[in-house]
Amino acid sequence: MLGNFSFGDYFKKEAIQWAWELSTKEFGLPADRLWVSVYEDDDEAFEIWHDEVGVPVERIKRMGEEDNFWTSGATGPCGPCSELYYDFHPERGYKNTDLGDDSRFIEFYNLVFMQYNKMDDGSLEPLKQKNIDTGLGLERLARILQKVPNNYETDLIYPIIERAAELANISYALADDRTKMNLKIIGDHLRAIVYLISDGVLPSNIGRGYVVRRLIRRAVRTGRLLGVKGGGEDEAFLPAIAEKVIELSSHIDPDVKARGHSILDELQREELRFVQTLERGEKLLDQMLAEALLNAQNSETLPCLSGKDVFLLYDTFGFPVEITTEVAEERGVKIDMDGFEVEMENQRRQSQAAHNVVKLAVEDGGDLAENVHDTEFLGYDTLSARAVVESLLLNGKSVIQVSEGSEVEVLLNKTPFYAESGGQIGDHGFLYVTQDQSKQTAVVEIKDVQKSLGRVFVHKGTIREGVLEVGREVEAAVDAKLRQRAKVHHSATHLLQSALKKVIGQETSQAGSLVAFDRLRFDFNFHRPLHESELVEIENLINGWIGDGTLLQTKVMSLTDAKEAGAIAMFGEKYGEQVRVVEVPGVSMELCGGTHVSNTSEIRAFKIISEQGIASGIRRIEAVAGEAFIEYINARDSQMKLLCSTLKVKAEEVTTRVDNLLEELRTVRNEVSALRAKAAVYKASMIASKAFSVGTSKTIRVLVESMDDFDADALKSAAEYLMDTLQDPAAIILGSCPDEGKVSLVAAFTPGVVDIGIQAGKFIGPIAKLCGGGGGGRPNFAQAGGRKPENLTNALEKARTDLILILTEKAN
Repeated sequence: MLGNFSFGDYFKKEAIQWAWELSTKEFGLPADRLWVSVYEDDDEAFEIWHDEVGVPVERIKRMGEEDNFWTSGATGPCGPCSELYYDFHPERGYKNTDLGDDSRFIEFYNLVFMQYNKMDDGSLEPLKQKNIDTGLGLERLARILQKVPNNYETDLIYPIIERAAELANISYALADDRTKMNLKIIGDHLRAIVYLISDGVLPSNIGRGYVVRRLIRRAVRTGRLLGVKGGGEDEAFLPAIAEKVIELSSHIDPDVKARGHSILDELQREELRFVQTLERGEKLLDQMLAEALLNAQNSETLPCLSGKDVFLLYDTFGFPVEITTEVAEERGVKIDMDGFEVEMENQRRQSQAAHNVVKLAVEDGGDLAENVHDTEFLGYDTLSARAVVESLLLNGKSVIQVSEGSEVEVLLNKTPFYAESGGQIGDHGFLYVTQDQSKQTAVVEIKDVQKSLGRVFVHKGTIREGVLEVGREVEAAVDAKLRQRAKVHHSATHLLQSALKKVIGQETSQAGSLVAFDRLRFDFNFHRPLHESELVEIENLINGWIGDGTLLQTKVMSLTDAKEAGAIAMFGEKYGEQVRVVEVPGVSMELCGGTHVSNTSEIRAFKIISEQGIASGIRRIEAVAGEAFIEYINARDSQMKLLCSTLKVKAEEVTTRVDNLLEELRTVRNEVSALRAKAAVYKASMIASKAFSVGTSKTIRVLVESMDDFDADALKSAAEYLMDTLQDPAAIILGSCPDEGKVSLVAAFTPGVVDIGIQAGKFIGPIAKLCGGGGGGRPNFAQAGGRKPENLTNALEKARTDLILILTEKAN
């Protein structure tokens, strides 16, 4: 959505006129194809559209509150709307027109005039400061300009659809409506998925992560219905389509391309994991639906899939409920959601002693039935333990043994390794296999630990020595130094949240976090940047708590008791009936399954290294503590010593010395700027003789020239000199290339030129576009810039030609 806002600056008249100008002049939409809607009582907007813009009465429609009155809620700012519609079929005329007819019209621009405050009793009180909020649909405008039948066939999405069609060996142009719809689903979903993963939203079963997972699953199933295939028999196809999304995104959001490899890896893992689920459940679901349809036919009732069947698919085969619903609806079968919820509740009550059952595919493609129990986590009490290898995965497939040099995923019956969760990254360390309690036969370096299927810990690492086999006993040893770094940062994160609530208000809340070995990151809800004084206060609070040397208390209690005790829960997280509560008495109490220090003094010190906005209403603090704090301070100290050596001053004198250098630099720059201005004026005096006359009844002096490499300020000085020299009426266009990859342009029109209807600000914009830029300004003077110096000559030639044509017409 594209838009502009005004808070007490301009209002209805300007917003309407600019919307019309942007639509008809900048985007070139035919004025006779544009229709307007206004709120039924908004006579002011109606008159502006008709009397000042010139829209015929027949193409202005008054509409009711439901369509054309915007409110922010039950109370608060509100006001009438006005909308622009594009008419695809003007030949149908004006009689009995309905702007809601999407076969003829598309709304592409909405103007909201916030001029009232809605009171508790529903009455409207005029705002002292009237505001503007507009929105223009990017995809809708692209559809209009590119003359395609729908948003999906614009160049924003259609290349993605084409890639999916190619993989399915389908011609989109020749496809039936249902096939086209499925291709659109894939194109739309893949674009959303790539951007979400790029922004750090990974597939999961909670919150935003579940949205991504659902989008991926729907795209996978839709692709399979179309017969879309990847590069090989067992390969995923989503990455192949996502490559096109990344390619299209490169010039818009370079971060997407930079994260491309991890995006494609995540998509491949998620798709292959889900395909196994689909293959297990699809066959059974098909049988269940056939039985439901047959039973309904025999009993003459509506076909319905029982809650027990839906739960069986979900619980035993991992088949998502939303997919079951979608498939059933396609076959005309409803599902019993109430019955499903009953089964879910029964399962929750019995889940405490349950274990996960997963089928693992073996190398030859057959099925190996294994019971993979929840991993027993020992890491709160110890950093090493003897454990048994229950399963090995190589490239996602179950194997019996793995040899040296291989990347492997190891499932143990118990482990001291912490698996990534709650923002804290997984432990690093080693698995050792010994023989006769002495001879070491295998070493596995663990670089990551993740949770799967609820509480199954997956140890990801590399076989550094020997061979690892299923059933072998290993010594699992966590890297103690890295664990300590994680503990320090996790406990510091709890202190940070408490400090934020004390300094900026209790209403702020956590919106995400990262607890790493080298730093911590904490996202929180807040509407503005924090002041430097607030950051200092937060640091002082935390370092004070660290210095108090308070013992942390950890308890396991019921969720209800924890909430009643005042423990803070992470919004969007799901908790069981029993929860772990970590408390710093008098400071912090949170639900948390992470690892923590035993005493705040272990944190040693805390330092904020950055605070910034990452989204609307979301701020992010990055900080270091413990050993990472020492490393940060040492690095800064080293940099300061180098700076002192370079400037030849003491540390306490650096600021004064830098201020003096900056003042000297400003003085030199001003002197250089003055010299450049003088040189530009001299250059202008040399080219003034190149001015030529246009017009007969009124002679206008015109000068369009290149000024070599003068900067924008010098160009301005030259233009001002030329306006005085050439006298009124005169039109001057100057261009230059001050730096590599940079263009400067200036347009200067004397009053005599402006009076005949030519404005510098509007004239220079299209010229600047030829140089890969833009700009504007006042009617008499405007500046612009660009990024394509190679186009300057052609741009100035167009400026000269356009000026001659316009001025000849106006001055004769």
